[in-house]
Amino acid sequence: MTHTARAIPRSILYTPALSLDRVVKAWSYDADVHVIDLEDAVPAPEKTAARRVCRAALEKAPHPANVGVRINRLGTLEAVHDLVLLAESPVRPGIVVMTMVDSAVEVRLLRDTLASAGARPEIYVTVETPAAVAAVDAIARAADGLVLGSADLAATLGVEITWAGMLAARQAMALACARYGTACVDTANFRLAEPDVLAAEIDRVRELGFHGKVTVHPGELDTINRALRPDPDELRRARRVSEAVRAANGGIAVLDGSMVGPPFARLARTTAALGDAWRTRFADRATDAGAGR
Repeated sequence: MTHTARAIPRSILYTPALSLDRVVKAWSYDADVHVIDLEDAVPAPEKTAARRVCRAALEKAPHPANVGVRINRLGTLEAVHDLVLLAESPVRPGIVVMTMVDSAVEVRLLRDTLASAGARPEIYVTVETPAAVAAVDAIARAADGLVLGSADLAATLGVEITWAGMLAARQAMALACARYGTACVDTANFRLAEPDVLAAEIDRVRELGFHGKVTVHPGELDTINRALRPDPDELRRARRVSEAVRAANGGIAVLDGSMVGPPFARLARTTAALGDAWRTRFADRATDAGAGR
């Protein structure tokens, strides 16, 4: 990572803007970020009503900075209406999620357009086209976060949503996000009746360097949060590694029977910085949500 650690959400819950009651109820679920979905989850005839739901929900959000809105694809009339909503809403989301992005130019265009209205949310990009995978380095540099969109990507590739089928895209995302300190968030699990699949997928994406995971079902949040939120024991170990290497004047040290050196200390500092940033932004919110269930 080359930048100061961002406060990266570990769990993101998507809720379609089809019912104000449904979206408001979602605030009680223990997700780091709640995304109001105006895109795929909303049928075309209901887009206008969904924007009204979105605006009303934003006004009821307890922590708007940790609320996202997923907008329709730039270049469509629906996206124009979405941007007008975001510009005119008295309460603005902290995150805007883009869809069907092909290049970093689109990210900069959205950022500049919103800034012209005085809105400066974090921009998360759904990586769901072959062009986005090819341009992932530039997109990661322009965005604040990347989210794998496996369904559309797999459909375009003509493959099933499998680990092998999505592996190249995941690896490209992880490398690009690590280079720029960008949030790296995995796709939703579509096999809701198979919790073992979710747990295994989380373990695998952690090994690649992903930080968080999207879900469309609140019942998955406990599994995601347990696996991906900063672990106090892991953070204590990271600080001990940093201290051991520092005490060795930046050289090689032995800690608990294992050899640690500068690369281990660099990883430990990154782990601690990400954990501290997450705690500052999300920990109190997570406690509030858990108490409200």
